[in-house]
Amino acid sequence: MTAKYAIILAAGQGTRMKSKLYKVLHPVCGRPMVDHVLTQIEKNEMDKIVTIIGHGADKVKETLGNRTEYALQSEQLGTGHAVLQAESILGDLDGMTLIACGDTPLFTAKTFSELFEYHKSKGAVATVLTAQAENPFGYGRIIRNEIGIVEKIVEQKDATKEEAAVKEINTGVYVFDNRELFHALHQIKNDNAQGEYYLTDVMEIFKNENKIVAAYRMRNFEESMGVNDRVALSKATKVMRQRINEGHMKNGVTIIDPDNTYIDCDVQIGSDTVIEPGVYLKGRTIVGNDCFIGANSEIVNSILDDEVTVTSSLIEEAHMQKESNIGPYSHLRPLADIGEGVHIGNFVEVKKAKIGKNTKVGHLTYVGDATLGKEINVGCGTVFINYDGINKHHTNVGDYSFIGSGSNIIAPVEVGDHSYIAAGSTITNDVEPHDMAIARGRQVNKKGYYDRYPVAKAAAETEKNEKKQ
Repeated sequence: MTAKYAIILAAGQGTRMKSKLYKVLHPVCGRPMVDHVLTQIEKNEMDKIVTIIGHGADKVKETLGNRTEYALQSEQLGTGHAVLQAESILGDLDGMTLIACGDTPLFTAKTFSELFEYHKSKGAVATVLTAQAENPFGYGRIIRNEIGIVEKIVEQKDATKEEAAVKEINTGVYVFDNRELFHALHQIKNDNAQGEYYLTDVMEIFKNENKIVAAYRMRNFEESMGVNDRVALSKATKVMRQRINEGHMKNGVTIIDPDNTYIDCDVQIGSDTVIEPGVYLKGRTIVGNDCFIGANSEIVNSILDDEVTVTSSLIEEAHMQKESNIGPYSHLRPLADIGEGVHIGNFVEVKKAKIGKNTKVGHLTYVGDATLGKEINVGCGTVFINYDGINKHHTNVGDYSFIGSGSNIIAPVEVGDHSYIAAGSTITNDVEPHDMAIARGRQVNKKGYYDRYPVAKAAAETEKNEKKQ
């Protein structure tokens, strides 16, 4: 079997992005662009992959890790010069070498596979991946002779008027005979408008040596989209998002309005789940079967088991177990673990807390750094006070307890099973099982105080006027 190698060009800074972040690291649907390219290449069972790095080299290496080898292009002198930096790793090997750019996140493993197979079938030393573009401006043009054989590839800035009118473009992806590639790279020159060493110039060298140069035209131009600025980034993201959403719908997920639903590429969703418009599922979120994700919810790196309902809420690095529900307008922060059948109502925030089976936290409540057992009722306006200004403290509440509305639970405390906390209490000491805790000031009524209240006269005048009418 012929060995397969790949070179990913990722050394450029990308000045048109106008960003501190290096171009190939800009995310598309949850992954940096260069990660998308590497992921699709990896699916073709490669023998070696080399990424050419330059600007932001350390950041690129940090992002891709040991999935690839690296070669440094310290000066950006063109694509031919960039590929040549991989010679110490690949130069003396037999096989085929795929070259792709790190700013083309939409290419698929299938397209790369088809290109390899076409290259082998033609017995070519080089095969360029081409596409038909309605607006070819900015792309290199594929110049063929009268019988359709590729003669050369001309860059936009070097093209004549006739050449610029050609609509078949170079996608920037190639497969080469590996040894022939590095042999030709040593012969290219930089006498062009950019003063750079173009990789495409090896094609003319091969033609002059009467070697076969082939071109494989892909069906979908969108897949070849390169990203050089924020406008192109948004277009690529839209194409990727459509691809992701269609994949989930084909797998049994109902997406009410795909154009307004935003799902990152690593998200997993079970069948018969319904997703309303305005939802954003980010990172490595996992959503089970038969869930309902209501409009304008955002879920980040979280796990939702089967039959979970989320209504217009924010969930971050949290876990919702089977048949639990939340919202509207509530927030699960990191390390929130919501048990089976738990109800989290509206305007509730939960952080670093475990809530047991069938417990209800109705509304306007904060639960932080706490472990709540099963079948507990937490009343409206309850606050688990966990921070003393220096350290966080933990509270435990036992099974079948009742916490009245407006209670303050000041950690660290232990509230036993079957205990009862009276509404409006501020709890600072442990509560034993089956006990009731009351901790509130005694009510005092000030007789006739209203008449001395500053607005009393104004209210009396208003009443008097109303009676006259």
